[in-house]
Amino acid sequence: MSIIASRLSRIQPSQTMAVTARARQLKAEGRDVIGLGAGEPDFDTPDHVKEAAIKAIKDGYTKYTDVPGSIELRTAVCGKFERENGLKYEPNQIQVASGGKQNIYNAMMATLDPGDEAIIPAPYWVSYPDIVLLAEGTPVFVPCTAENRFKMQPDQLEAAITPKTKWVFLNSPSNPTGAAYTRDELKALTDVLMRHPHVWVITDDMYEHIVYDDFAFTTPAQVEPGLYDRTLTLNGVSKAFAMTGWRIGYAGGPAELIAAMNKVQSQSTSHATSISQAASIAALEGSMDFLAERNAVFKDRRDLVVSMLNQAQGIDCLTPEGAFYVYPSCAGLIGKKTPDGKVLENDGDVCTYLLEAEGVAVVLGTAFGLAPHFRISYATSTEALEDACQRIQRACAALG
Repeated sequence: MSIIASRLSRIQPSQTMAVTARARQLKAEGRDVIGLGAGEPDFDTPDHVKEAAIKAIKDGYTKYTDVPGSIELRTAVCGKFERENGLKYEPNQIQVASGGKQNIYNAMMATLDPGDEAIIPAPYWVSYPDIVLLAEGTPVFVPCTAENRFKMQPDQLEAAITPKTKWVFLNSPSNPTGAAYTRDELKALTDVLMRHPHVWVITDDMYEHIVYDDFAFTTPAQVEPGLYDRTLTLNGVSKAFAMTGWRIGYAGGPAELIAAMNKVQSQSTSHATSISQAASIAALEGSMDFLAERNAVFKDRRDLVVSMLNQAQGIDCLTPEGAFYVYPSCAGLIGKKTPDGKVLENDGDVCTYLLEAEGVAVVLGTAFGLAPHFRISYATSTEALEDACQRIQRACAALG
């Protein structure tokens, strides 16, 4: 008899983490590899945030905090939600966790029973369906193609809802596509949800502040106040503040739901790291002037990558509204032969070919639920991106 629980057979390890690990391994072996798999900014954490963490250590802020996070941080989160999103929460409606992923895990474990369904637009962040499966729920995928700029349409949402639907996931700007919903697009979706009072919304706003071309970010409960009592609004400091390793996510929602999520967290991590919590207060309450300069750099990189990928034979790439990813189609490469005679049968083959032939590590679209595509993170140096895109162009041109 195996010691491994059967529930683990429902899920897969994160393929984005796997690509990053493989790129590091090849580099360690002496290969010239450009890794474009990591979903984290290449900028450093702002100095005022680091200084707050150092001060917390020196001041002995190294003890346990409350399970849902310190009252000071939850108060700062309340301030952020009201100031930036027009959402009024009290501290007992806030949960701080060890990254946004744990907030999602806590929510699904606290609410899903076997047979409950969660609607997940595809392409999706790789962890959404696996967390639903681990909580014994059933993911229901809605394919959102490039023709609709990777955004779920109201009629698709309507068709996906059943009496068993408990949650619908929304992620804007999106990982992996960078697609972001306008206020009008969100309103069309929330109009559908208002007709189905048994359906809750979990909205992942982690890339809220990384948007381009004067895009105006909004979140579902802000667009439709009628959804406030059945929306869990997720965010964190990882992306905007370049704090991925600090592991702080937070969520705002109905007090009953947050209490249930806290019950789950109390029997797992207890609470997020006290030092990271102190740093996050400084992040949320301090200056964000640094963002404009960083977003300008990201925008230039986006435009470079989109332009160069669209010059590669067989690749078609949309220009995203936010985040730091592009999600090009490689449909034009399927069926072609590599110089050694191998036929590219799917996006996995394409990604393997790019890695083996030119040392460019990207993530296959199958991992995100919509193929044939691949994801590139442009959160790396402009020089590396230009080099990588030249290699991709060369690899595509070599196909027969």
